[in-house]
Amino acid sequence: MLQRIDLRGQTLTSAELAGVLPRAALDVEAAMAQIRPVIDDVRARGAAALRDLGERFDGVRPEHLRVPAAAITQALERLDPAVRAALEISIAHNRAGHEAQLPRETTTPIVDGGVVRQRWVPVRRVGLYVPGGLAVYPSSVVMNAVPAQVAGVEELAIASPPQKEFGGLPHPVILAACALLGVEEVYAVGGAQAVAMFAYGARAETDADRAAAGLDGDQLCAPVDVVTGPGNVYVAAAKRAVRGVVGIDAEAGTTEIAVLADATADPRFVAVDLISQAEHDPAAASVLITDSVELADAVDAEIERRVPATKHAERVRTALSGPQSGTVLVTDLDHAVAAADAYGAEHLEVQTENAAAVADRIRNAGAIFVGPYTPVPLGDYLAGSNHVLPTGGTARFASGLNVTAYIKSVQVIEYGETALKELAAPLTALATSEDLPAHGEAVNARF
Repeated sequence: MLQRIDLRGQTLTSAELAGVLPRAALDVEAAMAQIRPVIDDVRARGAAALRDLGERFDGVRPEHLRVPAAAITQALERLDPAVRAALEISIAHNRAGHEAQLPRETTTPIVDGGVVRQRWVPVRRVGLYVPGGLAVYPSSVVMNAVPAQVAGVEELAIASPPQKEFGGLPHPVILAACALLGVEEVYAVGGAQAVAMFAYGARAETDADRAAAGLDGDQLCAPVDVVTGPGNVYVAAAKRAVRGVVGIDAEAGTTEIAVLADATADPRFVAVDLISQAEHDPAAASVLITDSVELADAVDAEIERRVPATKHAERVRTALSGPQSGTVLVTDLDHAVAAADAYGAEHLEVQTENAAAVADRIRNAGAIFVGPYTPVPLGDYLAGSNHVLPTGGTARFASGLNVTAYIKSVQVIEYGETALKELAAPLTALATSEDLPAHGEAVNARF
């Protein structure tokens, strides 16, 4: 089922490796041409456009764009107790994991009487996107909201697609997760239109819109400072289109997993982990990187045995047999590490001898899962790490969602008279060298 790419004995640069490794196609530029009219429509017509677009893309015309508070409360009351308990564990673990990311404020003496203080200031308002296509993602509510809350953001708004089977509201488990987190501002809006709503705001259409928003004016949703959250290529394209109007986390696309494994790996574990990500989407990427042909053969056999029995067998089979998935045969462990870095997986599992040491050699990955008992689904839900991660090789320069997506670095500079006077001469010399004499005069006029 998995295609084979044999790189044994080949000496390739990182760029050459990246060119021959299987990769999910993510043409964000092409998608931007399709979403620009959507963004323009939301900017021009607000709630009226959001309803039209919900009917067009989600098959339902939402009566309530902003979810009524009673619906959020009711969703939590009706939530399966086992799911509630699991979400509460996820929230607690993620709070602990994200609190460790908070940077410390520091004050650094530069000269006698002159200091620079490093402040970290949360943005005021954020828009958090939770997808709702082939699967339901209450875990994404947790992954978006918890780091924003830990960062100290004052206002959190969540958008998730309207669901026809739930009367045009988001899935009730998503609403229940919002309730557990204390998020009251929730919208039944999906895709690129949700990103546009967050970036530019949206005017109300009906009195019910105004009442739901609790506003006297015409604003259904106020613009935000930062938009985060996973989604499909159209969500990624919309983020690219509004970047600069608002901050974004990353252009996350279809999910991907790479497993770096040697002959010591258990083929059952490798196979079930590749399958677990393939069930997300027919375009999901599952890649095995190994120097063991025997392991590759055993993994293929396990996949062939297990796929027919899994619930989403057709989806999984399509993903695993697609050009974005495959087994990459390499010469040795060094070659495997180079291939993994060239791929820059969203999720990278390391199932080798001395897995922790091998993991420490990896530079490019959204998140690294070490050893046979740290599968990617642990990170999806309960590990205490974030599952909103860079895809498509962008792990070369991008990070997973974390508290720094919601905070700004602000430097506070304070110098006394003596400290400034001592630096007047060298400052004037630099200002003169740049032909900016007024810079020097602004200092010398004080003395």
